[in-house]
Amino acid sequence: MRIVILIPSADFRDETVSKSKLILEKWGVEAIISSYTSGSCSGIHGAVYTPRLHASKLNSLDYEGILLADGTGIETLKMYDYRPLLDTVRLFSLNSRLVAAVGNAMKILARANIILNVSVARPPDDDTERLVRLFKGRISDSAIESQGNIMTLGDSAKIEEFAKAMLDRLGVT
Repeated sequence: MRIVILIPSADFRDETVSKSKLILEKWGVEAIISSYTSGSCSGIHGAVYTPRLHASKLNSLDYEGILLADGTGIETLKMYDYRPLLDTVRLFSLNSRLVAAVGNAMKILARANIILNVSVARPPDDDTERLVRLFKGRISDSAIESQGNIMTLGDSAKIEEFAKAMLDRLGVT
């Protein structure tokens, strides 16, 4: 079983990536780091990952799901406006694969237009909340929300709980 963890090339939230990768792999799920760069990606607190797979080569049928990591890189790189990424996320959703987003990465789900009438976790900031509402997502008061094949986490401090919920959804635990 394989999950893609898609990260910005810079300024992703280190804890989101490291903790989710650790928990997923502890349960035998291969967590593959991917980005739209071939070079090293650096996190907000200095973590460095070299993507194993360039995101342009992702095929949703080869993976059980995708996890979109949060961080200020989502904003500075305007990843929610990058059409190839939006198309990739949409294909994961259309192929009934798990699509999970943490924090401000929910903007990518909104712009991929896959949250129509879907409950999402309370976004971490007003800008993300505005975009979720604009694309007709329903905002829940929960930190973690799961509906259909979409999972969202509003408070990245609960990433361990979220990763365990992802495992449950995948039928691993």
